Order: sequence, then structure tokens, then C-alpha cells
Amino acid sequence: MNDTNPHAIMKQPLPDSSATTPPALVFEARGLKKDYDDGRVQALRGVNFRITQGEFVAIIGPSGCGKTTLLQMLGALDLPSAGILHYRGRSIAELPDPAGYRAREIGIIFQAFHLLPTFTAVENVQMPMFETDRPELSRTERAVELLKSVGLGHRLDHFPAKLSGGEKQRVAIARSLANGPSVLLADEPTGNLDSDNTKSILELIIRLRREQNMTLVLVTHDLNIARMASRTVQMKDGLIVADHPAT
Repeated sequence: MNDTNPHAIMKQPLPDSSATTPPALVFEARGLKKDYDDGRVQALRGVNFRITQGEFVAIIGPSGCGKTTLLQMLGALDLPSAGILHYRGRSIAELPDPAGYRAREIGIIFQAFHLLPTFTAVENVQMPMFETDRPELSRTERAVELLKSVGLGHRLDHFPAKLSGGEKQRVAIARSLANGPSVLLADEPTGNLDSDNTKSILELIIRLRREQNMTLVLVTHDLNIARMASRTVQMKDGLIVADHPAT
């Protein structure tokens, strides 16, 4: 005998149509090229790709293959010589305020930290916030909050010269998150660190990316690091030669 309650069936929630909605397109490149030295050096030779919201993409390849150049293009630190590069449907090359784009939309972590030596940790973290109208007290509170979140609540007033390599990179990570970016670009973020610091910094970046649902594009030459990503893009001689889920 079928004892199913028809009223219970009627009360079941309808399927969530948003569950099948594809993730938003963040970056799109078509025929992207970058030349230097009057065209004698071709760093990018016609790159095509798409990156969607929430992806963790590792860009790998040998030195000089174009991976750092590509990352700089995504961050509007350099402009393409030809081709199309869009951020959420807008041309990055035509942005009226590239610095504002980086400050508000993009967090960038460099291998060399790029901390200002005469500024304390809490002052360094505030730097991107000067591109916003956030008041001084709010800037300071935000910087303190971020430094505590990366384990440096006890190093707020230390200058970079008094910090270890791992601590400097933690300050740089906190700075990259200052304005709540939706995209994090990391260029060999552990290249200057020992193995213990490499592990902890990677775990920190991945945890923050997951907690804040950020899109993460990470340049590395280390295949072990690339395996942590959900997708690996391999470059060679200014071209993408492979693009597949990480294994």
C-alpha cells in the first residue's frame, strides 16, 4: 500500500533554479599579445582563455614563458599590444582609472613583498585604502583586523626590516585584502620563502580564498603548488599549450 502523504509532497520546496546558473565570467582574453623592444620580444603571442568567479587557477611554465606578463595584464600593471582582455565585460585597456581598479577589485601578492620600508605593518596594509574614501580610523581598524587574521596581531607596529620573510609575506597578503577584492593575483608568492613558510603561506592564501569566495590566479613554477589549484594553465613561449583541471 502506498502510504505517501500527498500534502507532504506538495510542501516540498521547488528546485533552486540558481543552482544551475553558471558562474560569472571574470576574465576573458582573445588573441592577447604583448611585445617589447619594438616587437623584437614577444612575451605573449595570442593568448585565449576565460576565468570564472571562484576559480583557483595556477599558471605554470618555465621562466620567460609569459606567465608573469599575463598576470600583470590581469592586474592592469601593463597593457596589451594587441588583442582583447576583459574584466567582467569591460576592457582593461580602456579603464579610466587602472589604479582604482587594482585598489577596489584586485588584490596582488608579489614574490618580493613590495612593502614600504619606512612604514609599519599596519601602515603598509592601509596603502590600498587611500584609493577609497574610507576615514582614517576605519582604515586603521581594518588593517589591524586583517593583520590579526593572518596571525600578525602582535607585529602591528613593526617595520619590514624587523619582520621575517614569512611575516613580510603575511603583511603583503593582508594588504592585498584591504578593500575586499573579488580577485586575488599571486606571482610566485612563496618564491623567497623556506619550505615551512611556503606551506603556511599557501595554506593561508587558500583558506582566505575559500572563506571569501575569491577568484585566485597564482603564477608558479612549482608543480606541487599547482596541484593545489582546481585548474592548471600551462604556458610556453608566450602561448597557452595546456589548460585542464589539476590532478
